Amino acid sequence: MANFHVYAAGTGSNVEHPAIRRIGVADVLDALRRGFDDFWDKPSHYVFLCLIYPVVGVLLITWTSGGNALQLIYPMVTGFALLGPFAAIGLYEISRRREKNLDTSWTHAFEVRQSPAMPAIAVLGIMLMALFVAWLLSAHALYSWLYGDTLPATFTGFVNDVLTTSRGWTLIVLGNLIGFLFALVALSTTVVAFPLLLDRDIGAYAAVETSARAIMANPVPMLLWGLIVAAALVVGSIPLLVGLAIVLPVLGHSTWHLYRKLIEPAPAPAPVKKSRKRAT
Repeated sequence: MANFHVYAAGTGSNVEHPAIRRIGVADVLDALRRGFDDFWDKPSHYVFLCLIYPVVGVLLITWTSGGNALQLIYPMVTGFALLGPFAAIGLYEISRRREKNLDTSWTHAFEVRQSPAMPAIAVLGIMLMALFVAWLLSAHALYSWLYGDTLPATFTGFVNDVLTTSRGWTLIVLGNLIGFLFALVALSTTVVAFPLLLDRDIGAYAAVETSARAIMANPVPMLLWGLIVAAALVVGSIPLLVGLAIVLPVLGHSTWHLYRKLIEPAPAPAPVKKSRKRAT
């Protein structure tokens, strides 16, 4: 029964199917505005909290550069978007607490580890990590198909080859197309999954299924949200990933508010009726 709890039904015996709301483009933009408001409430705290994201990114890029894997720098930077929903889990908790007028100190972001849904959250985190690794392997396979076993000698020479040769443009077009498909899978399976699990322990399967239904019910607004996330991450990545320390918290908080707009609240529990004893 423990496995069923993690993968399917949370604390209940049946899979829960939260009701999906229809939203519009204005709702997506309002969620983004609310996310920025959450960030602006205590920006220095959140920047400090999210500095680990660009720092890890720079370390990975340095490692790929020194390990003759220059061709993986771009896939690695863009692939961070796949891990974003899991990386922002603490930010959802901050937004949840601010919504309830509770203390929003950055230390509360680490309280998610006490959530009863943590096993299901970990399962989805592993799923996203596997998707990230699959994206890197796909990017490397595409490079090997076009360039063979020849590794880039220098970063400048590799960029010049990519931008000025037919095989380079084939790499750009096919690489971004494959990356788009990976991003679409991540968006479809996790757009509301992590905030939902934080709010209601319904199990990993139900959270993924709810995300998919939210996408199908609101294709245009959710594709717009995906484009906003992708564009923001690209802009944040340009200055050596430092901008991600601002972009990530804003997107994380916005995701919580988007979740609130997409998913109907859980129904209030029915009042318990007290039985009356007959006087004897």
